[in-house]
Amino acid sequence: MTDFAIRSGEHVTRARRDARPLVALESTIISHGLPHPDNLRVAREIEQTVRDNGAVPATIGMIGGELIVGLDDDQIQHLALADGVAKLSVRDLAVAAARRSDGATTVAATSSVAAAAEIGVFATGGLGGVHREANATFDESADLTTLARTPIVVVCAGVKSILDVGATLERLETLGVAVAGYRTTRFPGFFITDGGFDVDWQLDSPAQVADVLRARADQGVSTGALILANPLPADQQLDPALHDRTLAEGFELLAKNRITGKAVTPFLLSHFHESTHGQSLEVNVRIILRNAALAAQIAASGSAAPATLGFAAPA
Repeated sequence: MTDFAIRSGEHVTRARRDARPLVALESTIISHGLPHPDNLRVAREIEQTVRDNGAVPATIGMIGGELIVGLDDDQIQHLALADGVAKLSVRDLAVAAARRSDGATTVAATSSVAAAAEIGVFATGGLGGVHREANATFDESADLTTLARTPIVVVCAGVKSILDVGATLERLETLGVAVAGYRTTRFPGFFITDGGFDVDWQLDSPAQVADVLRARADQGVSTGALILANPLPADQQLDPALHDRTLAEGFELLAKNRITGKAVTPFLLSHFHESTHGQSLEVNVRIILRNAALAAQIAASGSAAPATLGFAAPA
């Protein structure tokens, strides 16, 4: 008999035993999101930021077909250095396990696995969303439909500005996914503080976000996620003029080189990195560290209601 069940890392098991708050972290930033050696350095910084803000990090990934909630440092290093690490969305998890693959989990997969492991808070950089010209290509991230059925709070800096931000917000509304700005009613655009659209709700403290999760659990009505959009301060964003110019150039290159489908996002992110001489990478790192800190504070604020935030109450 083969057991493909999700396994918790030792530090996550200890955290549950001691009723300590947990924060889920994705692993695609390690294998696909950042170049080496930045990927390994930043992965460790993210985990330390969670610890520094009162919670326990649970980086999720697959090693040799085993889906692990709470990779240890050797496993994180393996995903950072190994060739052929698969990028795993929800649909890929079972196939990759059967193939004994190494894999890094996307926002969709990380959210689903975290919820299955009863972790209620997840920190990431930016969400996937509706791609530009999706009316012709039907190109939409699986993040959106997954979050419609996954009761977790996702701390992010909005969606990547290379996407159709307005259409993404419309789809989230249709899917019943709650969206709130953290101390703002403007939806951020990942690299830039203001993505150009309003959101209906503003939450102003980690405790207030934890109250939303308690309310959702007590009501028993909604099964969708809460997207908490946490914008960079204006003085930490990528220069908006540089951003707009780089994005326009990137779209011209896409058309010229006939790049479509899954190749669009990595191409544009690479273009941003090269054209801004690494400034976009620095902004990306600032984003994920700020989100990791806020997610940990939210998880720690939920200690009065452990079940809603994914860790067991003391016996």
